[in-house]
Amino acid sequence: MLRGLVRSVTVLALALLLFAAPAHADRVTKLTKMLGSSSEKTKLAAVVSLAKIGTKRALKPLVNKALKDPNARVRTLTAAALGNTGSKAVFPALKRAATGDSDPRVRRAAKDSAIVVAQRHKIANPFDEPETHAARAPASGTGVGTQPRVLGVEPGQPDLYVTIKNANDDSPGTADKKARLAHAEIVRGVLMQHCKSAPLVTMAATDAKRFGLASRQIDVSVTKLDLARNGNYMELDAQLRVAISDDQGKMLSFLSGGAKVQVPASTFQSRYLPQMRKEALENAMRGMVNKLLAHLRDRSQS
Repeated sequence: MLRGLVRSVTVLALALLLFAAPAHADRVTKLTKMLGSSSEKTKLAAVVSLAKIGTKRALKPLVNKALKDPNARVRTLTAAALGNTGSKAVFPALKRAATGDSDPRVRRAAKDSAIVVAQRHKIANPFDEPETHAARAPASGTGVGTQPRVLGVEPGQPDLYVTIKNANDDSPGTADKKARLAHAEIVRGVLMQHCKSAPLVTMAATDAKRFGLASRQIDVSVTKLDLARNGNYMELDAQLRVAISDDQGKMLSFLSGGAKVQVPASTFQSRYLPQMRKEALENAMRGMVNKLLAHLRDRSQS
């Protein structure tokens, strides 16, 4: 019954209130309109939601509109999100963005995603060109063994090494220890799942050593988990804070985001609370993953 009542929307520090549970076709129409918003946060939220739907109709505005948005952050997130869908149909657009976009962050995200899609569908890697993507070591000495050696980038080579250090529920309130541990495990599980499946991200120390990747340790905290009445709805607001540090524990940066879920006040019962909290926390973490990975790549290139 609860899933028939709860309507949730992933947001990046933004709540979008939907007063019905529309079919995917109607949601795609609404989300496509959001891509034309003047608000960056609204467009980022729409990109995440359209990619999550993942149908051909949902992918079309991502390719035709979001991937051409004037905002480079929107294009970067779109490129990463399209890769996560794994759809073969988005490969040509990703390949074009990987070579033709004006922003290096967008080109990198599009290239990473295109490689993942190519590998999944056994398409030849269009970027596996030694002269373009490899450096030649200088020859030393004379005679045998003096030919230049190609130091190429291996197909699918990871460019981020991520470890999840801690997850905690630090939100105000009277939740007991057991509930807080459960909330922390929810966000940890979602973050772990997405990091393991994200394009060119590794969580293995052996990969980090092999490819010379710096460690980026993630601490995620639940900072708010409040239930309040909002008009005709009971609304559960979940907010998260992600702290990023290096392997020495030096703090590098922070990110925040959240999500809300609603139940009509007329049908709300307290027994719905655990499920509402779970959905809000899952949506909040899902909404932050691509933003987090794009942020890590941006910092690694700066």
